[in-house]
Amino acid sequence: MKRFSSCLYKKYKGSLCPIKYVSTSADIQPKSEIIAYQNNLFDKEQKRQREAVGRIEKITVKYIGVPENVTLSMNKGISTPFHCAQHISEMLVKRSGLALIDDTHLWDMHRPLESDCELTFMHAQYLPDPYHFNRAYWRSCSLILGAVISKAFKADIQPTLHSFPSPNVKSGSFVYDVELSNLPEWAPTENELRILSASMVKFAQKSYKFDRLAVSEELALDIFQENKFKKEQVPNIAQQSIDKKVILYRIDDHIDISKGPMIGNTNLLGRCSITAVHRLDTKNGHLYRFQGVSLPVNIMLNHFAYSLLEQRAKKLNAARWVDHAQNDTYVPQFAREETAA
Repeated sequence: MKRFSSCLYKKYKGSLCPIKYVSTSADIQPKSEIIAYQNNLFDKEQKRQREAVGRIEKITVKYIGVPENVTLSMNKGISTPFHCAQHISEMLVKRSGLALIDDTHLWDMHRPLESDCELTFMHAQYLPDPYHFNRAYWRSCSLILGAVISKAFKADIQPTLHSFPSPNVKSGSFVYDVELSNLPEWAPTENELRILSASMVKFAQKSYKFDRLAVSEELALDIFQENKFKKEQVPNIAQQSIDKKVILYRIDDHIDISKGPMIGNTNLLGRCSITAVHRLDTKNGHLYRFQGVSLPVNIMLNHFAYSLLEQRAKKLNAARWVDHAQNDTYVPQFAREETAA
């Protein structure tokens, strides 16, 4: 996969087809003052919450599954499902993308456990139904896409991330809506789409974990003070949340809003294509809807079948972004019908 993405950069950087707006640099752009400020706030709040745990209490975690059932003694408010997987099996560490607590609550792999519980792990081929893993994977792809878009353009084009809609695998594509300054009319070339695809694969290969943090409305507004869209969204999200918190996720230095849950690590992303960018007219002005399709790592599909998925993902995804309450621990329904995220 690394060789594939590297070849894309070399091939399309020297292509006869012009690449006007998307950067062809394979290097990560220098961290801006805004990004540094956001990450400093995130780090401080994360440290504060960890220190607030106080005296360490033990909890009992019962793992049900392969290679064998295990009972673990872990640290309340500190230990995560990922830590549990490390104690059990390397296979679980590599393939697990999501945890299920007490057969009831979907849980991020790097989110601290809060009480005694039974634990199982979900992966791309999870049985009896991969439905919830698929939604977490689609949601995570949107977040990764936002991270890539934020650094994908040349210096005179400033992306402002708007949001991504609730994941719906049946729609055929994951999505992120973005405002692009100085670019009112843009139809990306095939080369530009391939460069974006390669950028997303290269980003995922760096194996960034999805860091989850619940913060106050005030802190979220501070973190997103330079983003006009997210500043408008934060109060509504906090209002709908039971504990008035806003859930943030960080991959590398990119921070975004989502109720989650997300997969554990970007390296679970396998084959990926950014297939289309559609211009939208909204109440917020002109936005661009970036769309893509992806398969989890180790899920194989022949070229013809994958090309059919790509063709489907090129069609405009009609999903609408809706404010959702931030209660991300809910009773999963193991059925195939789509429900709100």
